[in-house]
Amino acid sequence: MALEKYQADHYLVLSPDKVSAWEVIRLLWSKKMERKAYNYIIIPESIEDRFLEKGLAISSLSAQKCLLHAAEPMKWFGEKLEKWLNLVSVNSNIFMLLLNKLRCKVNDVPDRESDAFMSFIGHLDSRVKLDENIQPGDRRYNSVLAAMAAKLAFENKSFVKKTVEEHWKGFMFYDQRVNMIVVAFRGTEPFNAYDWSTDADISCFENPEMGKIHGGFMKALGLVMKNGWPREEKEGKKLAYYCIREVLRKRLEANKNTKFLVTGHSLGGALAILFPAILALHEETNLLERLIGVYTFGQPRVGDDKFKNFVENQFDKYGIKYLRFVYCNDLIPRLPLHYPPLYTDFGTCIYFNSCYQGQILDDEPHKNHFSKFGWIRRRFNALLELLRSLYLPLLNGRDYREGLALILMVRFPALIFPGMADHNPLDYVNATRLGSIKIYEQVESSRNDSKKNN
Repeated sequence: MALEKYQADHYLVLSPDKVSAWEVIRLLWSKKMERKAYNYIIIPESIEDRFLEKGLAISSLSAQKCLLHAAEPMKWFGEKLEKWLNLVSVNSNIFMLLLNKLRCKVNDVPDRESDAFMSFIGHLDSRVKLDENIQPGDRRYNSVLAAMAAKLAFENKSFVKKTVEEHWKGFMFYDQRVNMIVVAFRGTEPFNAYDWSTDADISCFENPEMGKIHGGFMKALGLVMKNGWPREEKEGKKLAYYCIREVLRKRLEANKNTKFLVTGHSLGGALAILFPAILALHEETNLLERLIGVYTFGQPRVGDDKFKNFVENQFDKYGIKYLRFVYCNDLIPRLPLHYPPLYTDFGTCIYFNSCYQGQILDDEPHKNHFSKFGWIRRRFNALLELLRSLYLPLLNGRDYREGLALILMVRFPALIFPGMADHNPLDYVNATRLGSIKIYEQVESSRNDSKKNN
């Protein structure tokens, strides 16, 4: 098999660490700065495309520069905030913490790697049990399971193990009730500037068979342009893609009837769709035949039209379902900016509004987040979400009660920054549980029909 199949023969690589803020501005007219800021062998055909690509590059570099400068303060703030939230949690609530302080009986903050320590995401949505009203056989089950697994992937190893063993009866984990393995990729961590920078990056590699692919997401899988994407890992390496593939091979060989599902939220969603795409490039037929589907939540764009066609053809061939969940004004699914020569959408888009009313669409509304009077609409939705946090538990039970941390740190800031607030996993979990079952009947039945035809 030709080595070129596993190589990137064209690329566009931005280098925010090599240019200053002033040099980013000078990109508008300076060829010298262009060569310093990004390397490329992808040459747009038209002047219009070259101009647009340069504009996207400047926007991306600017965002990344800001994030890189904020990296250490964000990390420090995130660690302090998580420590405070865990301190309040182990003492039951803020009032008990004050009482325990007066009594000199304050419970200590658990170790960051213990099964009692929760991430910031975990404190926004502390639910760990699957919805008891949605059991195996329910059309919503796979989506609900995937959403909870994508949320759980933000936690540490000990917390994940405890949750799966005590509540899920089974990270990669095995759901014995449906004989299925769930592979969940961790998403963009709220206070990790490098994760956010990866989301904003438009760097890409072009493979002759797959098309253009987001460079940062490929690197997160351990697949970099310099070494190509060989089918077998070089000795001594422990890269994510190969480790996950090897564990899957062993577990699926142990039980010929076991299937698997891939999921992730945010950055994790991007990795979730890239993982089976690389499996297809490597012609991993045995694994692809056992893949039930890819379920992503708030996933950023990962490739161009050629990549879209490659994945769709492979998924059609093996009868694999690709469901891309988008909640309301979530900004991340609309990044990098929609520009088919570099990045475009595909898969079945299941879009939910602020009332968790779902639609099956080809693309999410307002695909670049911008629209006429959009700022009014987004802030009105944010107000509705704040009001919804008050009445939702009255309609659907205590499981949907939103904590003080979420209301203060997500719902109120959403009145100013609605696009970021709508990215939190809680709304995706709620959407899979409360959305109309008719949507899931439609998308899941189409998957079953596809599997039968194959």
